[in-house]
Order: sequence, then C-alpha cells, then structure tokens
Amino acid sequence: MKNLTNQIERVGLVANRDKPDVAAATRAAGRLLRRRGVAVLADADTAALAGLRDATCATVAALAHECDLLLALGGDGTMLRVARATAGTRTPILGVNLGTLGFLTTCQARELKSTLDRVFAGECLVDCRSLIQARLAGPDGEQRELALNDFVISRGATPRLIELAVKVDGAPLTRYRGDGLIVSSPTGSTAYSLAAGGAVVSPQADVFALTPICPHTLSNRSVIVNLRATIEVRLLTEGVETFLSADGQPGVPVAAGARLLIRRSRHHACLVRLPGASFFQTLSQKMNWSGTAV
Repeated sequence: MKNLTNQIERVGLVANRDKPDVAAATRAAGRLLRRRGVAVLADADTAALAGLRDATCATVAALAHECDLLLALGGDGTMLRVARATAGTRTPILGVNLGTLGFLTTCQARELKSTLDRVFAGECLVDCRSLIQARLAGPDGEQRELALNDFVISRGATPRLIELAVKVDGAPLTRYRGDGLIVSSPTGSTAYSLAAGGAVVSPQADVFALTPICPHTLSNRSVIVNLRATIEVRLLTEGVETFLSADGQPGVPVAAGARLLIRRSRHHACLVRLPGASFFQTLSQKMNWSGTAV
C-alpha cells in the first residue's frame, strides 16, 4: 500500500443508477467536494442521473484520465465496473457503499464526510489490486476480457454437465465435469468462488483460485496456483450452451474446442483504504463472523 496524496484538485463522480437514493447521495457528494474548493467532474450518465451541472466526460475511462480521484457510488458491482473501465490509469477509486456487503468499498454513504476529511488530510492509503485477463480463441475469432474478481465458464439454461480440460503452465491439471469453473483473483476469492466452496484468500497473496461449480466428481476441490501462471481451459462438450463471464457481466459464448487463456494483467485497480482498516477486519464484519472464548 502507499499513501494517497493530499494534492487532490479534481474529483470525478461515478454512480450506479440502480441503487436507491443514488441521485441524492451523488448530489451530496458533489456539495461536500465543492465546499473544499475541489473541481467536480462526472461521467455523462452520472451527470444526467443526478442533475449535475459540473463538467462531464463521455465515459468513465475519460473521466479517470482527467481526475486525481474517483468516487464510485454504489456497491461492489460498481467498483468492479469502474476498475475495469479505468484499467491503465492508476487513478485511485474511493468506493461509497450504497449496497449490501461492499467488500471493495471504502465507506458507507453516511461516513463520506469524515472519510473525505481523512483523504484531504493525507491519511488514507491506496491498495493496488491486480486485474486478471482472459483471451478466448474460437472459430469466430478472438475475444479479450478483463476482470478484477473472476472469470466464470458456465453452462447456459440446459441442465447438462459440461466438461472442461484445464492446464496450468502447460501441465495438465484435471478435467472438470459439472456446471462450470471459476477462476478468481485474490480480490475475487470472497465473491462467487467463496459461494461455490472456495477458500478465502488474502488480497496480498499472489494466487489464482480455481473452483469448480457443482462438480460431478466429489473429489474435485478448489485449487490454488501462482498468479504468475497461465491457466488454459478447453471446452470439450458439444451441444451445450456455454459462456465466459467477467466479473458477473453478461457472458460471451464459448464454442466446443475453444481455447481460453487466463493470466495476470499488467493493469491494477487502485482502491482507497482508511488507515487501520484490514481485510480480516472487513471479512469478520461483512460475514458476521465472531469468535468464542475457549
């Protein structure tokens, strides 16, 4: 982690229109920033949603290039979208949670003023998380995807198993038969992978987690491999709709025989963190874990 500079002159707002009261929260964030004499910008969709008259950029990516800091108002899904859209800019992202869990966000909406106080005092930290990339080569050409949490290869609506042959750095690992496979980054271990029985991984661990979805072979379990590895997945099953999804976004079709390569990206997502906030503390709070005295 590194300290977030207090030399912040331009802040961009990105909001998720599907969250309740998001327009009011966005306008309130803009007012807090303007009172500090900071220039406020927004992407075109956010400006229209909240009725902002501040400067706008056509896309989130363009906004990131113009700003010293981004405020993402929504939840983890919003953070994932902004992280993918801003890949390569290294613009810090401060997440304001308007959703439920909010593993990736910095603070709740009611805490924004005190959080900004700490940001402008130079007290906050920036946690750079690795993105992961996928290249899908099939009969219809090549498709490239980027994710912060995970890639999921899964069957469509047909209730039939699919078979996936997996290699790690060219060495055969196994053939998974089931509903699919999750390949998650360290950041994504607490998302779909956890729900499918995968391990919780510290974001500082440079590893992938390969977690099968409803495997037919009960001995198939989540496998942890080095984040520097190249993971190759081939779809062996014909006649069953299969899709590749990045961070839970609508999937792209995967044809039988298609070759999918997943590896670490050179890009990072730069997430703002409060001093003293740890992953394990957040995990305990969000998962409602509690210890007992022995």
